[in-house]
Amino acid sequence: MAKITEITMSEAREMVRGAGLRGTSCRLSVLQYLSSATTPLSHAEVAEELDAHGYDKSTIYRSLVELAEAGLLSRFDVGDHTWRFEFRRGESQDEGTEHPHFMCVTCGKVTCMDDVDIKLKATNKKTYTDITEVLLKGHCRECG
Repeated sequence: MAKITEITMSEAREMVRGAGLRGTSCRLSVLQYLSSATTPLSHAEVAEELDAHGYDKSTIYRSLVELAEAGLLSRFDVGDHTWRFEFRRGESQDEGTEHPHFMCVTCGKVTCMDDVDIKLKATNKKTYTDITEVLLKGHCRECG
């Protein structure tokens, strides 16, 4: 798996401003924290880390949603009614986000599968126009 490189605060500020948002300290901290994450994180997981820096949970949640709407983060639900957020590493909104995720059905941990290439071939395109996400479920090594 590729090494994750955290973006700098000035890179975060440039990305946020480039997306048409104000560079608030919370938005910058959220973006920088998620850039160093190796797995998609829930609001609770991000808040647990950034709460110690003085940000309240509602401000963190608003920042996550706004950054996702601006295309800087991916936001998805794996079926457990918990939004998870992931930093988008590509140049465009779609680039860098087309990797599958794995969810352990025992512990609920969600991980990126960057090293897995899944090819889907449509035999009947009458029922859908585009596949935007692939989620695999099973048991992780710890629960297996």
